[in-house]
Amino acid sequence: MAASAHDALPDDPATLKAMLLAERARADRLAELLKEMQRHRFGRRAESLPLDQLELGLEEIQQEDAAEAATVEASDPQRRTVASARRRANRGALPAHLPRIETVVDVPDKACPCCGGGLHRIGEDVAERLDVVPAQFRVLVVRRPKYGCRACEAVVVQAPAPARLIEGGIPTEAMVAQVLVAKYADHLPLYRQAQIYARQGVTLDRSTLADWVGRAAFLLRPVHERLMAELKTSAKLFADETTAPVLDPGRGRTKTGQLWAYARDDRPWCGDDPPGVAFVYAPDRKAERPIAHLEGFSGVLQTDGYGGYRALAERGSVRLAFCWAHVRRRFYELAASGPAPIASEALARIAALYQIEAEIRGRPADARRTERQASSRPLLEAFELWLRARLGEISQKSRLAEAIRYALSRWEGLTRFIDDGLIELDSNTVERSIRPIALNRKNALFAGSDGGARHWAVIASLIETAKLNGVEPHAYLADVMARIVNGHPQSRIGELLPWAYAPEALKDVA
Repeated sequence: MAASAHDALPDDPATLKAMLLAERARADRLAELLKEMQRHRFGRRAESLPLDQLELGLEEIQQEDAAEAATVEASDPQRRTVASARRRANRGALPAHLPRIETVVDVPDKACPCCGGGLHRIGEDVAERLDVVPAQFRVLVVRRPKYGCRACEAVVVQAPAPARLIEGGIPTEAMVAQVLVAKYADHLPLYRQAQIYARQGVTLDRSTLADWVGRAAFLLRPVHERLMAELKTSAKLFADETTAPVLDPGRGRTKTGQLWAYARDDRPWCGDDPPGVAFVYAPDRKAERPIAHLEGFSGVLQTDGYGGYRALAERGSVRLAFCWAHVRRRFYELAASGPAPIASEALARIAALYQIEAEIRGRPADARRTERQASSRPLLEAFELWLRARLGEISQKSRLAEAIRYALSRWEGLTRFIDDGLIELDSNTVERSIRPIALNRKNALFAGSDGGARHWAVIASLIETAKLNGVEPHAYLADVMARIVNGHPQSRIGELLPWAYAPEALKDVA
């Protein structure tokens, strides 16, 4: 029988005191970490730690717990047995698609230890452990025999060389795809990749890897253009933008470019179109940029409220919907800094809207619209009156007044979701899509040129869209590049979009 938590405690008071102090310290660290995570989620970015740094703190706490548990288990066989049984019960099954390498651990003697008679098999215990084979380089050797004619000395016959992504270069399409995914999905700068490859005895200069990336981006540009064109046929898109530091050699420092993101995700209302996101680089944040990017788009554009999109809406073909998460964040900052009854009341009213959205997520657009008109419209009408009344009672120079004016000045776009089941309550969909861009920016610091930033946009678009559609990015990119190199017709470039690849079709690719 497993020992209870009480039985497992030591009897020595000094040891118990040390354990209690350790648990209190651990609880304090977890409480502080939770507070930072809440601040990261809702507070000002300048006042919060990056999410990956918060996760690092959590990892370190988990590591300390594991080390302490290992120490206890090493000295207490009963605790070790209990912990082992708990791990077996909670770990779940390993993925079925992974290859199994079986080892049979059998008894050396099949004679009964009691009577010496022959033993017969009555069953077995099977245990599985997860193993890894480190990435292994290999060299693909292509031999092309030459044939000559004894009667015609000038005749030499030889099969044509297979097409390559880089003529005269050494990488396969799968190798280039590895570099792209490591850089743009796993956020490993090229110099770090070069160091990793060198440990395996393969010397690849960073400039060589950069050449591969540039040529791959050029090859994939038509796929990116088709992706953007397909997204613009949608009835509704999300839009956002994030900074892209770019080296400015003339001034010896970086300049701030912009990566504009345009995303589609119709899954919350059971739409038929697959999800996708396209990034487009521009050297600035001028309003003319989204006008040019979205030329030909007609429908709803859901944004964070940035004024640059208003010029697009004024052209008549685009209606703007705004983001309630941005409204909520302003009130949360006030409530988190101290007693703020008005801000807290605003948060409660916004939470009621999100509760309705949680209940109708996954329903068809018409059903969502019907429920919103019945349940959300009365809440919003009362909320608007309440905000206007509170605004008249407070100082117009206060942060609370700014938060209220922010909401009221965007009220038409904030309430557009009531009459349109395609619209979401916020633009978090596109914000999630640009999060990997921020991680890559942090690791790479800046793009080397405007061209490098455009490459960034092309490759990141295809990788993130593949991820949204459950397609493995490395196999996808390797196959797409191989097809283009081997003459895939431009008229059928749509067949190379990520959502055209079923995950099953990629199992044997690359």
